Amino acid sequence: MGVTIRAARLSRGLTLVELAKLSDLSHPFLSQLERGHARPSMSSLERIARALETSQLDLLAGAADVSRIREVRADAGVHTDRCGAIVIRSNEGTTGPYAEGEGRLLVDGTAKFQPMEFRGANTSFGDYYRHAEDEFVTVVDGTIIVDLGETGIHELRAGDSLYYTGGTSHRWRSGDGQPYRLFIVKQRFVPADTIAPARTTVWSTESTAAHFSKTNDVPVATVIASALPAGAR
Repeated sequence: MGVTIRAARLSRGLTLVELAKLSDLSHPFLSQLERGHARPSMSSLERIARALETSQLDLLAGAADVSRIREVRADAGVHTDRCGAIVIRSNEGTTGPYAEGEGRLLVDGTAKFQPMEFRGANTSFGDYYRHAEDEFVTVVDGTIIVDLGETGIHELRAGDSLYYTGGTSHRWRSGDGQPYRLFIVKQRFVPADTIAPARTTVWSTESTAAHFSKTNDVPVATVIASALPAGAR
Protein backbone atom coordinates (compact mmCIF):
# COMPACT_ATOMS: atom_id res chain seq x y z
CA MET A 1 0.00 0.00 0.00
CA GLY A 2 2.83 2.39 0.84
CA VAL A 3 4.39 2.03 -2.61
CA THR A 4 1.04 2.78 -4.26
CA ILE A 5 0.35 5.85 -2.12
CA ARG A 6 3.83 7.23 -2.72
CA ALA A 7 3.51 6.74 -6.49
CA ALA A 8 0.12 8.49 -6.52
CA ARG A 9 1.47 11.35 -4.41
CA LEU A 10 4.51 11.89 -6.62
CA SER A 11 2.44 11.67 -9.81
CA ARG A 12 0.38 14.59 -8.52
CA GLY A 13 3.44 16.59 -7.50
CA LEU A 14 2.68 16.61 -3.77
CA THR A 15 5.15 16.53 -0.90
CA LEU A 16 4.48 14.50 2.23
CA VAL A 17 3.82 17.73 4.10
CA GLU A 18 1.23 18.81 1.51
CA LEU A 19 -0.46 15.41 1.58
CA ALA A 20 -0.55 15.53 5.39
CA LYS A 21 -2.29 18.90 5.25
CA LEU A 22 -4.80 17.84 2.59
CA SER A 23 -5.66 14.56 4.33
CA ASP A 24 -5.55 15.95 7.89
CA LEU A 25 -3.13 13.17 8.87
CA SER A 26 0.28 13.53 10.46
CA HIS A 27 3.47 13.76 8.43
CA PRO A 28 5.24 11.07 10.53
CA PHE A 29 2.33 8.64 10.03
CA LEU A 30 2.32 9.14 6.26
CA SER A 31 6.09 8.72 6.13
CA GLN A 32 5.82 5.43 8.06
CA LEU A 33 2.98 4.35 5.80
CA GLU A 34 4.88 4.95 2.57
CA ARG A 35 7.87 3.00 3.91
CA GLY A 36 5.68 0.04 4.82
CA HIS A 37 6.05 0.49 8.58
CA ALA A 38 2.39 1.35 9.23
CA ARG A 39 -1.03 0.36 7.93
CA PRO A 40 -3.91 2.77 7.38
CA SER A 41 -7.40 2.27 8.73
CA MET A 42 -10.23 2.47 6.19
CA SER A 43 -10.99 5.96 7.52
CA SER A 44 -7.38 7.10 7.02
CA LEU A 45 -7.27 5.49 3.58
CA GLU A 46 -10.40 7.39 2.56
CA ARG A 47 -8.80 10.69 3.63
CA ILE A 48 -5.67 9.89 1.67
CA ALA A 49 -7.65 8.84 -1.40
CA ARG A 50 -9.69 12.06 -1.46
CA ALA A 51 -6.54 14.15 -0.96
CA LEU A 52 -4.99 12.38 -3.96
CA GLU A 53 -8.19 12.84 -6.02
CA THR A 54 -8.65 9.10 -6.32
CA SER A 55 -10.58 6.41 -4.42
CA GLN A 56 -9.93 3.72 -1.83
CA LEU A 57 -10.64 1.13 -4.51
CA ASP A 58 -7.97 2.55 -6.83
CA LEU A 59 -5.40 2.46 -4.02
CA LEU A 60 -6.39 -1.06 -2.97
CA ALA A 61 -6.17 -2.25 -6.56
CA GLY A 62 -2.80 -0.59 -7.02
CA ALA A 63 -1.48 -2.32 -3.90
CA ALA A 64 -2.79 -5.66 -5.16
CA ASP A 65 -1.06 -5.10 -8.51
CA VAL A 66 2.25 -4.30 -6.80
CA SER A 67 1.98 -7.47 -4.72
CA ARG A 68 1.21 -9.56 -7.80
CA ILE A 69 4.18 -8.14 -9.72
CA ARG A 70 6.50 -8.85 -6.80
CA GLU A 71 5.24 -12.43 -6.57
CA VAL A 72 5.86 -12.95 -10.29
CA ARG A 73 9.39 -11.56 -10.07
CA ALA A 74 10.17 -13.65 -7.00
CA ASP A 75 9.34 -16.85 -8.89
CA ALA A 76 12.22 -17.40 -11.33
CA GLY A 77 10.19 -20.03 -13.18
CA VAL A 78 7.35 -17.65 -14.13
CA HIS A 79 7.53 -15.75 -17.40
CA THR A 80 6.70 -12.07 -16.80
CA ASP A 81 5.06 -11.39 -20.16
CA ARG A 82 1.27 -11.31 -20.05
CA CYS A 83 -1.04 -12.91 -22.58
CA GLY A 84 -3.44 -10.75 -24.53
CA ALA A 85 -6.54 -11.73 -22.55
CA ILE A 86 -7.59 -11.13 -18.94
CA VAL A 87 -10.57 -13.09 -17.61
CA ILE A 88 -12.34 -11.87 -14.45
CA ARG A 89 -15.05 -14.21 -13.18
CA SER A 90 -18.23 -13.02 -11.48
CA ASN A 91 -16.76 -13.77 -8.04
CA GLU A 92 -13.37 -12.16 -8.80
CA GLY A 93 -11.94 -8.67 -9.12
CA THR A 94 -10.63 -6.25 -6.50
CA THR A 95 -13.55 -4.79 -4.54
CA GLY A 96 -13.69 -1.88 -2.17
CA PRO A 97 -15.32 1.45 -1.31
CA TYR A 98 -15.77 3.83 -4.22
CA ALA A 99 -17.53 7.18 -3.84
CA GLU A 100 -20.77 6.52 -1.92
CA GLY A 101 -20.97 2.83 -2.86
CA GLU A 102 -18.81 -0.16 -3.68
CA GLY A 103 -16.86 -0.91 -6.83
CA ARG A 104 -15.47 -4.10 -8.34
CA LEU A 105 -12.60 -3.77 -10.82
CA LEU A 106 -12.97 -5.93 -13.92
CA VAL A 107 -9.29 -5.89 -14.96
CA ASP A 108 -5.92 -5.77 -13.22
CA GLY A 109 -3.18 -3.16 -13.37
CA THR A 110 -1.84 -4.20 -16.78
CA ALA A 111 -4.87 -2.76 -18.60
CA LYS A 112 -4.73 0.70 -20.20
CA PHE A 113 -8.21 1.55 -18.98
CA GLN A 114 -10.19 0.63 -15.89
CA PRO A 115 -13.67 -0.91 -16.27
CA MET A 116 -15.63 -1.26 -13.05
CA GLU A 117 -18.96 -2.52 -11.74
CA PHE A 118 -20.42 -0.05 -9.23
CA ARG A 119 -23.32 -0.58 -6.82
CA GLY A 120 -24.90 2.13 -4.72
CA ALA A 121 -28.06 3.11 -2.91
CA ASN A 122 -27.28 6.62 -1.62
CA THR A 123 -30.20 9.02 -1.85
CA SER A 124 -28.13 12.16 -1.22
CA PHE A 125 -25.04 13.52 -2.94
CA GLY A 126 -21.62 13.09 -1.37
CA ASP A 127 -18.55 15.18 -2.12
CA TYR A 128 -17.57 15.99 -5.69
CA TYR A 129 -14.88 13.87 -7.30
CA ARG A 130 -12.50 15.34 -9.85
CA HIS A 131 -9.67 13.50 -11.58
CA ALA A 132 -7.47 13.87 -14.64
CA GLU A 133 -8.87 10.81 -16.40
CA ASP A 134 -11.82 10.74 -18.81
CA GLU A 135 -14.72 8.58 -17.59
CA PHE A 136 -17.67 6.76 -19.19
CA VAL A 137 -20.75 5.62 -17.23
CA THR A 138 -23.62 3.34 -18.28
CA VAL A 139 -26.61 2.63 -16.02
CA VAL A 140 -27.24 -1.11 -15.85
CA ASP A 141 -30.05 -1.10 -13.27
CA GLY A 142 -32.01 1.67 -11.55
CA THR A 143 -32.01 5.43 -11.98
CA ILE A 144 -29.39 7.99 -10.99
CA ILE A 145 -29.07 11.75 -10.85
CA VAL A 146 -25.60 12.88 -11.93
CA ASP A 147 -24.37 16.30 -10.80
CA LEU A 148 -21.52 17.58 -12.99
CA GLY A 149 -21.17 20.90 -11.20
CA GLU A 150 -21.09 23.83 -13.62
CA THR A 151 -21.54 21.41 -16.53
CA GLY A 152 -25.09 20.50 -15.45
CA ILE A 153 -27.29 17.81 -13.91
CA HIS A 154 -28.54 14.71 -15.75
CA GLU A 155 -31.03 11.99 -14.90
CA LEU A 156 -29.98 8.61 -16.28
CA ARG A 157 -32.04 5.43 -16.43
CA ALA A 158 -31.13 1.84 -17.31
CA GLY A 159 -29.53 1.84 -20.75
CA ASP A 160 -28.49 5.52 -20.64
CA SER A 161 -24.83 6.52 -20.83
CA LEU A 162 -22.69 9.51 -19.92
CA TYR A 163 -19.15 10.50 -20.90
CA TYR A 164 -17.12 13.36 -19.42
CA THR A 165 -13.54 14.46 -19.83
CA GLY A 166 -10.90 14.70 -17.13
CA GLY A 167 -11.25 17.65 -14.81
CA THR A 168 -15.06 17.45 -14.67
CA SER A 169 -16.43 17.56 -11.12
CA HIS A 170 -18.95 14.74 -10.65
CA ARG A 171 -21.11 12.99 -8.07
CA TRP A 172 -24.33 10.98 -8.23
CA ARG A 173 -27.21 9.62 -6.19
CA SER A 174 -30.21 7.35 -6.63
CA GLY A 175 -32.97 9.02 -8.62
CA ASP A 176 -35.85 7.03 -7.13
CA GLY A 177 -34.63 5.99 -3.68
CA GLN A 178 -33.79 2.48 -4.91
CA PRO A 179 -30.41 0.73 -5.33
CA TYR A 180 -28.69 1.14 -8.67
CA ARG A 181 -25.87 -0.53 -10.60
CA LEU A 182 -23.46 1.12 -13.03
CA PHE A 183 -20.76 0.10 -15.47
CA ILE A 184 -17.90 2.61 -15.35
CA VAL A 185 -14.81 2.85 -17.54
CA LYS A 186 -12.02 5.22 -16.56
CA GLN A 187 -8.66 5.93 -18.13
CA ARG A 188 -5.53 4.93 -16.25
CA PHE A 189 -3.85 7.95 -14.69
CA VAL A 190 -0.94 9.32 -16.75
CA PRO A 191 1.14 11.98 -14.91
CA ALA A 192 1.88 13.91 -18.11
CA ASP A 193 -1.81 14.40 -18.93
CA THR A 194 -3.20 17.91 -18.76
CA ILE A 195 -6.78 18.62 -17.81
CA ALA A 196 -8.71 19.83 -20.85
CA PRO A 197 -11.93 21.86 -20.61
CA ALA A 198 -14.84 19.74 -19.45
CA ARG A 199 -16.81 18.03 -22.19
CA THR A 200 -19.79 15.73 -21.71
CA THR A 201 -21.87 13.48 -23.93
CA VAL A 202 -25.17 11.97 -22.83
CA TRP A 203 -26.77 9.04 -24.68
CA SER A 204 -30.22 7.74 -23.83
CA THR A 205 -31.87 4.65 -25.23
CA GLU A 206 -34.57 6.87 -26.77
CA SER A 207 -32.18 9.30 -28.44
CA THR A 208 -30.03 6.46 -29.77
CA ALA A 209 -33.05 4.72 -31.33
CA ALA A 210 -34.29 8.00 -32.83
CA HIS A 211 -30.87 8.82 -34.26
CA PHE A 212 -30.43 5.50 -36.02
CA SER A 213 -34.01 5.39 -37.25
CA LYS A 214 -33.36 8.65 -39.10
CA THR A 215 -30.08 7.43 -40.59
CA ASN A 216 -31.20 3.89 -41.38
CA ASP A 217 -31.44 4.55 -45.14
CA VAL A 218 -28.56 7.02 -45.37
CA PRO A 219 -25.14 5.92 -46.75
CA VAL A 220 -22.60 5.14 -44.04
CA ALA A 221 -20.15 7.78 -45.32
CA THR A 222 -22.84 10.45 -44.95
CA VAL A 223 -23.63 9.36 -41.37
CA ILE A 224 -19.96 9.48 -40.41
CA ALA A 225 -19.48 12.89 -41.99
CA SER A 226 -22.50 14.31 -40.17
CA ALA A 227 -21.07 13.18 -36.84
CA LEU A 228 -17.75 14.96 -37.38
CA PRO A 229 -17.03 18.53 -36.20
CA ALA A 230 -17.48 21.09 -38.97
CA GLY A 231 -13.74 21.66 -39.30
CA ALA A 232 -13.00 17.95 -39.70
CA ARG A 233 -15.42 17.21 -42.57
